[in-house]
Amino acid sequence: MNMTLHPSIVRATASADGTLLSADAPLLALQREAGSDLLGPLAIPQLAAVVRLAARLGVTVSRPVVAAAERGDIDMWVRARSDEGPDGRIVSLAVVDWSERPPLANTGDHSRREADLAALADGWTWQIDTQLQFQMAIAGTDRQGALPTQPPSPGSRFSSYFELQSDGEGDMAILRGFTQRRAFRDQIATLVHDPDQHVRLAGFPLFDLAGHLVGYRGKACPIERPPALARADTTQLSLYPGEFGKRLDRSLRQPLGRIIANADTIGAQLEGPLRPDYADYANDIATAGRHLMALVDDLADLQAIDRPDFGVIIEDVDLADLGRRAGGLLTVKALDRHIKIHCPDADQVLVARGEFRRVLQILVNLVGNAVRYSPEGSQVRVVVEREHGQARVLVIDQGAGVALEDREKIFDKFERLGRDDPGGSGLGLYISRKLARAMGGDISIGGTPGEGARFILTLPALD
Repeated sequence: MNMTLHPSIVRATASADGTLLSADAPLLALQREAGSDLLGPLAIPQLAAVVRLAARLGVTVSRPVVAAAERGDIDMWVRARSDEGPDGRIVSLAVVDWSERPPLANTGDHSRREADLAALADGWTWQIDTQLQFQMAIAGTDRQGALPTQPPSPGSRFSSYFELQSDGEGDMAILRGFTQRRAFRDQIATLVHDPDQHVRLAGFPLFDLAGHLVGYRGKACPIERPPALARADTTQLSLYPGEFGKRLDRSLRQPLGRIIANADTIGAQLEGPLRPDYADYANDIATAGRHLMALVDDLADLQAIDRPDFGVIIEDVDLADLGRRAGGLLTVKALDRHIKIHCPDADQVLVARGEFRRVLQILVNLVGNAVRYSPEGSQVRVVVEREHGQARVLVIDQGAGVALEDREKIFDKFERLGRDDPGGSGLGLYISRKLARAMGGDISIGGTPGEGARFILTLPALD
């Protein structure tokens, strides 16, 4: 994957209510791309959420952020410091790590991706929320004169302007993108006011600080005729279990995505006030939906790692940095239970051999389990060390620990050691160990029963 690294720290300041007061050029450009400017609302949702959190807590917050831009996704490591200014609380932002990557999952065909992006230069730029309502639409160049000259106003329904067309398999790229929280392209639609006019839609997802999908931004480009839609030969599905798994995954995600989005809308009382018990029911439904969605994610990972041809990318990774990232991702969840996560110091470095995203996935699982099963008001420590040519990350909690006879059993599929709480699927540790071993490492359990658990990820250290 091609990535562009920004050469220096990017800084900005914002007021506690989310007004952008100052910004270096890269952030200012991103702010303007999102439809705002200096002295306007901070229009990058992920950064706005960091500002609100830092202002509310009155402390320095450091965490990873993924922002979506038209040119691709931007991975940032953001530090936000809250101070009392002459006119109220001010939050200072410092982006200490800025890397850009293409938004599409399959980037092997670079020429096609570049052609697709170039083709979308004409037409509208639009942004919608998860309820498919316009938040913004800007009319751009339209050489064919096919799109309405007056774009829709915020709050208008997406379906009042575009009628989405399904492909030969009955799927819609935009809905598949929503349910999988990924970029989409080649969604064909017709104009409601002119059914003979076809357009091609493409977009990329927008996320909030907690990683929840909040909408999409993209382009609408007129086309002369829709491409031929090849029909899949469904009789061959039994010969391709991987394809069957994708279909099953898709069929589960679509209804779950709708359930979660609708339950969140009801629970947030966006359409008007509700009885408190009804709002609580909706929040319970959304929580259960997310649990099921996490199970789908685990099942998809399980299918991948159990395939004979499964492999990982071996590269140099900084375990201290990944420990800090994992801790940052779970800080808010830990704060909800008054748990403090202690991560490696900012100047610590421990280089090992492994795959960046897989190691991060393992550490997020281990730290997440520690937060879930530790008592409120306790601490979770993430420690890195080198021992006998191996690099190790220790995730240490103050919970009940794991009995000696259960320390291998806990890595079995669907094993939860008799727990009946709603958290976890019993697949996280199985998947994590399989990933660790695929990278030449392992996961083991230490610690004294009754005095907390000590999960140890070991990977080959860089010589």
